Parts: sequence; structure tokens; C-alpha cells
Amino acid sequence: MGRTCTVCGHAQRDVIDQALVSGTGLRKVAERFSGTSVTALHRHKAHVRANIAMAHEAKEVARADSLLEQVKDLQAKTLAILQKAEKTGDLRTAATAIGQARQNLELLGKLAGELRPDTQVNVLVASPAWVEVRTQLLRALEPYPEARQAVLAVIAKEQPNG
Repeated sequence: MGRTCTVCGHAQRDVIDQALVSGTGLRKVAERFSGTSVTALHRHKAHVRANIAMAHEAKEVARADSLLEQVKDLQAKTLAILQKAEKTGDLRTAATAIGQARQNLELLGKLAGELRPDTQVNVLVASPAWVEVRTQLLRALEPYPEARQAVLAVIAKEQPNG
């Protein structure tokens, strides 16, 4: 069994760690704190680096959890807007909400690690709500052939192989 790190058990370990993290030389730290040596401090630096890495990782996990929750909340609000727009027949708002919901899902997938960052997702193809909105939108644009063609061109760009 290996020896216990003498610096880890030192009464002033926190102050020693701060000195090491701030870049103070090992020789100066050893001179300043009795019961330490350059060799012991050199070995102890590995513990300090490991603790810093764990603290950084914990901070990143907490940040990712917060971001994930915010995106989930945003998705819930987007879906509520979509539902209200569908009920009132507001096709423009419904189409916008569908687009935003797709972007939210893509971001959620990336944050959850279910999608690679370079993955492109198109949920509009299989969405019954989108099919209905698209049908109603194109029907409403029948009296305006130029506008209908412009909308069809945009929709075609959104479709795979479009």
C-alpha cells in the first residue's frame, strides 16, 4: 500500500493548494510551509490537478443540466403556442411554432447526446400537424399562384432531398 500524501494531511493544505494553483514555485511553497518538501509538493500537484478537473467537470455538468432544463421549458412553451395557433386556425403562427419546435428538438437531442452536433433533423416530414398546416396553407394560397409557388419552393428546401 502506498504512502499517504503528507501535503493532503497538512493543517494548511487549502493555503498550500492556493499557492500551487496560483503558480508559486515549489521551492518557495516548501520554504513557506513547514513539514513540506519540494518532492512532496510535486507529488501533491497531481492531487490538486485532479481536484480542479473534478470541480470543472461538476461545474460543466451543472451548466449543461441548467441549459437542458431551459430548452425543455422553451419547447413546452413552443408546443403550447402551436396548440393554441392550431385551435384558432392561425396558420402562420402554427407554421412558425412548428419550425421552432423542430429546432428545439434538435438542440435537445444534441444536449442529451442523442444527436451528433453535425446531424440535421427534419421532423416536419412525418409530423401530422405539419402535414395539416401545409395542406391548409397551400389551399389558402390557391388564389395567389405566385405566393403559392414561393411557399412551395421554401417547403421543398426543408424536405430531405428537396
